[in-house]
Amino acid sequence: MSAPTVRPTGQERAFGHDEIIVTKTDLQGRITYANDVFCRVSAMDEADVLGRPHNLIRHPDMPGGVFRLLWQRLQTGQELFAYVVNLAADGSHYWVFAHVTPTFDDSGTVIGYHSNRRSPSRHAIQVIEPLYRELRRTEDAAGGAVQAAEAGFRLLEERVGDLGQSYDRFVWGLTSGRAA
Repeated sequence: MSAPTVRPTGQERAFGHDEIIVTKTDLQGRITYANDVFCRVSAMDEADVLGRPHNLIRHPDMPGGVFRLLWQRLQTGQELFAYVVNLAADGSHYWVFAHVTPTFDDSGTVIGYHSNRRSPSRHAIQVIEPLYRELRRTEDAAGGAVQAAEAGFRLLEERVGDLGQSYDRFVWGLTSGRAA
């Protein structure tokens, strides 16, 4: 069953600074758990998301290069913090500050992924939006999805490097209001 294409409306929705969006996925990125905050903010019922690919909330303005970095980290057992714009089922968008981690079994094998998302500061979004627009322009000019994600990833590394920082230091600087 394919879902209808959701078109962005330009309307932004928010969630409380004291709320946490939580999802868990299997190794293929299919949702195995979604909390009530996720369901409310994404405008979807739990039954509509369980078993579906997590990218069902991917906003078309979100650069593939950021997801390239995410999967690179997760596949090596590392966590990633990232600012992400998501697309709700009603076409509205919402920004999150995501913390994505691998989930390990008792023997240390990765068995899935866990993501907690908080509401980001306006300052962070104001810094991230122009960077993501630049990444998307580069990705749009790169051709296919794999080439686009690689081009966005390289440009992300370059832009963060231009600031004399690692990606992690850049992101943490935004959370504290110190960066750019």
